[in-house]
Amino acid sequence: MDTSPADGSAPVDPAPAGNPAPRTGASADGSDTDADADGGISADGSDTVGGPSADGPAPDSARQGGGRSPKAPAAAAPATRPAFRPVTIRTARDAVTAAVLYLRWLGHHDIRRADQRPPSGIGLAARGVVAQVDPTVRPATLRDVECLWLTAMSESARCVYFSLAGYADDARSRADLLGVPLFVLDLTGTPQPVNAPAEEFVATGA
Repeated sequence: MDTSPADGSAPVDPAPAGNPAPRTGASADGSDTDADADGGISADGSDTVGGPSADGPAPDSARQGGGRSPKAPAAAAPATRPAFRPVTIRTARDAVTAAVLYLRWLGHHDIRRADQRPPSGIGLAARGVVAQVDPTVRPATLRDVECLWLTAMSESARCVYFSLAGYADDARSRADLLGVPLFVLDLTGTPQPVNAPAEEFVATGA
């Protein structure tokens, strides 16, 4: 696992897929893993593609003063996302990068290190959302989920949890009760939703 020092104030800038950051060593639990990475990806919102305009010319009857209102234009097609492009997870740093890329794909572009450090893993924050990334080989615990939820409540934000090793049964049950989205990071770097709040989080985006 890799680490690089961070003061918690700089925006998170993950390494691009296919170009892993240099490995310089990390603690076994990933707690000192830096969320920053060299390289960077676009954060200008260009990864959301809007549907084409459906406005068309007014009907002839309206142009000729036939006394009928112009036909209302059809609703524009809903915004769609391009396919998510993951980064292969080999280190704790890669796990954090995968979570950052996924959050940006969902529309959260101002991601940074969280002000409050979680009990385990790495804390991330963006406008209106806090996230926890656990790159360790142990399942996330009930306490981990509850602490993330309490942090989100104190900041009036949504929360989301990313774990490399999954979740204990009681942690999943409590997350369902509290509405905490849970994702498992597979080794391809693609977060997989494991509860209903996570599926809703993906559906609604930022």
